[in-house]
Amino acid sequence: MDCYTANWNPLGDSAFYRKYELYSMDWDLKEELRDCLVAAAPYGGPIALLRNPWRKEKVASVRPILEIYSASGVPLVSLLWKSGPVVSMGWSAEEELLCVQEDGAVLVYGLHGDFRRHFSMGNEVLQNRVLDARIFHTELGSGVAILTGAHRFTLSANVGDLKLRRMPEVPGLQSAPSCWTTLFQERVAHILLAVGPDLYLLDHATCSAVTPPGLPPGVTSFLQMAVSFTYRQLALFTDTGYIWMGTASLTDKLCEFNCNIRAPPKQMVWCSRPRSKERAVVVAWERRLMVVGNAPESIQFVLDEDSYLVPELDGVRIFSRSTHEFLHEVPVASEEIFKIASMAPGALLLEAQKEYEAASFGKCFLDRFPPDSFVRMCQDLRVLNAVRDYHIGIPLTYSQYKQLTIQVLLDRLVLRRLYPLAIQICEYLRLPEVQGISRILAHWACYKVQQKDVSDEDVARAINQKLGDTPGVSYSDIAARAYGCGRTELAIKLLEYEPRSGEQVPLLLKMKRSKLALSKAIESGDTDLVFTVLLHLKNELNRGDFFMTLRNQPMALSLYRQFCKHQELETLKDLYNQDDNHQELGSFHLRASYTEERIEGRVAALQTAADAFYKAKNEFSAKATEDQMRLLRLQRRLEDDLGGHFLDLSLHDTVTTLIVGGHNKRAEQLARDFRIPDKRLWWLKLTALADLEDWEELEKFSKSKKSPIGYLPFVEICMKQHNKYEAKKYASRVGPEQKVKALLLVGDIAQAADVAIEHRNEAELSLVLSHCTGASDGATADKIQRARAQAQKK
Repeated sequence: MDCYTANWNPLGDSAFYRKYELYSMDWDLKEELRDCLVAAAPYGGPIALLRNPWRKEKVASVRPILEIYSASGVPLVSLLWKSGPVVSMGWSAEEELLCVQEDGAVLVYGLHGDFRRHFSMGNEVLQNRVLDARIFHTELGSGVAILTGAHRFTLSANVGDLKLRRMPEVPGLQSAPSCWTTLFQERVAHILLAVGPDLYLLDHATCSAVTPPGLPPGVTSFLQMAVSFTYRQLALFTDTGYIWMGTASLTDKLCEFNCNIRAPPKQMVWCSRPRSKERAVVVAWERRLMVVGNAPESIQFVLDEDSYLVPELDGVRIFSRSTHEFLHEVPVASEEIFKIASMAPGALLLEAQKEYEAASFGKCFLDRFPPDSFVRMCQDLRVLNAVRDYHIGIPLTYSQYKQLTIQVLLDRLVLRRLYPLAIQICEYLRLPEVQGISRILAHWACYKVQQKDVSDEDVARAINQKLGDTPGVSYSDIAARAYGCGRTELAIKLLEYEPRSGEQVPLLLKMKRSKLALSKAIESGDTDLVFTVLLHLKNELNRGDFFMTLRNQPMALSLYRQFCKHQELETLKDLYNQDDNHQELGSFHLRASYTEERIEGRVAALQTAADAFYKAKNEFSAKATEDQMRLLRLQRRLEDDLGGHFLDLSLHDTVTTLIVGGHNKRAEQLARDFRIPDKRLWWLKLTALADLEDWEELEKFSKSKKSPIGYLPFVEICMKQHNKYEAKKYASRVGPEQKVKALLLVGDIAQAADVAIEHRNEAELSLVLSHCTGASDGATADKIQRARAQAQKK
């Protein structure tokens, strides 16, 4: 127990700090850290080094080398820097390396040195050059802050959604500030800078002078400032050796310390633990490291080598040429277990049995002990031990792991191409496939398509054998990555394994494989998808090629015709012309004729339709179209001669209108011209006269000659007009076979019964009997029943 606490260092009476080795660094550095630009990512992230020859005139002609290592010093990539002078480097939250150049360009590289993209911080930065830069992380994303040669600040709070903000000018600022940093308050990024004894806070609109509360007199300059990992605390190092620690809002002072060292420190970072009340700052000079807080004494360490500090959520990483260490506040639970003479339950259990199994054994004697938390903790510790391995090099603490989440940790393993380990962790933690193994395999496949030394056939086969039908894996996403790498044929092969046509087709269109996309869309049976491809093809191909493509795809041609019927009538006509489809062409001109306002234009369109029908050998449609043309001309003459409205009426309506208007001769002539049968003409005239209630003319008409439709329709029409008197006139003229029905229509049930009995027709007798509903019809009903009885006797 004493050995475990040997490296505990007290800071006051309430806290201990411990520094222990994470890795023994085996990297073969050719330069001292002081001669390099250094960028280390938090959460046990990678380390980037760029030797900075731009500060050494004697070797300015030598190109620098960008080297990226894991936290354990395992080299990941080394590449020759071919771009302009770099002022600052930093890692984004996605572990992308941001390199800020002197001209304001920011180059973004992946963990393995692959160039991702670049962006500019604006023309003003380009003109005035970059003096200094900071890469910072907030809940909005990773940001970049620039100090230009004009002593102005430009800032973007999220490089993923680049929006540049030019910060207000500081009054009277003629030289670079002695120190500055970025703050993040109320979801807004700010700049805090020191000019002599004054501090200024810049937001998007204003520049405000601020004064830290409780700052002692005699301060003429601020040499260094540091903001905590969570942006809640701020530390200021003054030229008097005084260190002020307070809230980042500069409203409250937390503590102070006088280190009695006036030399400006190389670095100053916060060292605090989540939910801890202790406040401590780590200050580093060339060969000295000091931990100061709310205590009269400090903790001091001797630095044997040039070192670099990396602030973390719950401590500080310190690496040099030979070692990588972690400095942190000892948790209260550890204090209770390991401090001398502790009687805490954990300390007693450790005394009883220092083996790991004791905890598992001891829990059996506790009442109501939930095993879930114990099991989860064991799983988490195994995961942390696995990723802390030297060859992996991600030295996460438990607090960092929980803040980072397992999903992000898996993403970082995938980013390092450690696919087997990531899959093992997913299986061990039993994560859902979509969140775990499927996602990792998809990333592996996207990496696989970048291996250009392997043939397309082999890569596609290997990916399919590995992925199969794994749920949550999109072959279209993998194919898109292959296409982005310039491997179009591989992308097409991979799309063959994609079961969703809706995912296949858009990528095929993007790859300019429109005809293949059309085939896939047709196979899917999704008409919306087919329409999407057709409209794309229409814009991509000339009209002739487009029509030829459609001719080879009957379903697509049919759908496009439907589209043209509603949207592009002229294109529809061109389609029919190209196919020599005279039948459809005739129908097209027939429909088009009704859009013509002038009668001449309509007749001309109908003539064109008739010609097309003749070419299609459809004589019936051709004759009908010609009849329509004749009817239109005749209707125009009728309007000219008689007035009124005749155009666009049907033949029957035209005849009816003439009859109603009293132009019987013209109606009869029209019927002869268009060969309207007598029966139809009589029906038309009968209906028209009844509608006019011209009963006298109707009677004359009925006597003009023998009715080809009989006289029952006269009875029916009169009754429809509620004129029983006129109906009875025609009931007597109805033939024997319809006499009963006519008499029933006019309500003469007794006479209808006599006729039915006379005809000895069972159906007629039943019909009359069904109309005998009232008491007055009782005698008639008895009469019918007697007639039926007599007929049965015979």
